[in-house]
Amino acid sequence: MQIVDIALLKSFFCEKERRVASFAGMTADVFRYDTGIEAIRISNNRGHLVVLPYYGQMIWDAVFDGVDLTMANIFPMPRPASDIAGTYGCFAFHSGLLANGTPTPEDTHPLHGEMPCAALQKAGLSFGEDAQGPWMAITGEYEYAMGFGAHYLAKPRVILRPDNTLFDIGIGVTNLSAAPMSLMYMCHVNFAFCEGAKIIQPTSYSSTDTVVRQAIPGHVVPTPELLEFIDQLANSPDAMEVLDEPERYDPEQVFYIRNLKTDTKGLTHLMMRRKEGDAFAISYDTKAFSHTVRWVLANSDQKVAAFALPSTCEPEGYVREKKKGNVRTLAGHQTASFNVNLGYLTSEEAENKERFIHGL
Repeated sequence: MQIVDIALLKSFFCEKERRVASFAGMTADVFRYDTGIEAIRISNNRGHLVVLPYYGQMIWDAVFDGVDLTMANIFPMPRPASDIAGTYGCFAFHSGLLANGTPTPEDTHPLHGEMPCAALQKAGLSFGEDAQGPWMAITGEYEYAMGFGAHYLAKPRVILRPDNTLFDIGIGVTNLSAAPMSLMYMCHVNFAFCEGAKIIQPTSYSSTDTVVRQAIPGHVVPTPELLEFIDQLANSPDAMEVLDEPERYDPEQVFYIRNLKTDTKGLTHLMMRRKEGDAFAISYDTKAFSHTVRWVLANSDQKVAAFALPSTCEPEGYVREKKKGNVRTLAGHQTASFNVNLGYLTSEEAENKERFIHGL
């Protein structure tokens, strides 16, 4: 089947939600939030995603089978902001690309880089059919150009299929310059914190494979109690396998998950299984994503269990990651591509997935 592409012009978006396309049991509806930010809701008969096509192509909302996958937060709608902290309520965003993570006093980049709130120059809606069946996608283009600096083209995309509660987040990055550029990318997926949920991973909960971050970011006050708790987790990281004590995660805790086993296609799989038996799941290629980060936070304003953040680096800012050798170099005119499959699983699907992960 030929792929159909529709340009999403900003003039399409108004306060009243209206349908712009239907295909294979999927629909696309556009609207504009009161804050002026454009949004498109793509739906199938199991749920929907709300994507901000011109605003970093964030996924603001994700709901399937009536279950909200998105972190609890203080933002009822997205807000215009220069960095992600000013609108930290989305389900997922593209973190990077020239720099990533929490900046230290030595860094000059914003929190999680320039891409999260980037103003895309183009946005589109595509649909077609491949070996897996019909699909609908939100596409976009962001050209970054800085005099005496980097020049690249980012092409993010979100792909939904009929009758499926799993979907794809991807991005391609092309260095438009002849000079090499730094590349730091994380698919920052902010799953909801579910008290009592169990995190299932194809690696151990030993201090070698599940490593607690001991560096304290600038926005966290290092109290003696916090430092003592970090020491406890460093020795016994299995204490966070089940999220049964939310107070442990105020302030946040960050872990680096290492030595993940993969399937025959080179994909690793992680899952957070809720008390109800269903689960949130994520899968990705460990050759593209050499690092996996876990971020858990539960306070009065935000509750999030980002149990697997696929990344090319750790989130300690450009300078520290450069010293650790975690900053990739993208050669002139070279392209790097990243894709993550993620979403929701029913109790039966989660049971099968858990057996599969333990069998890796």
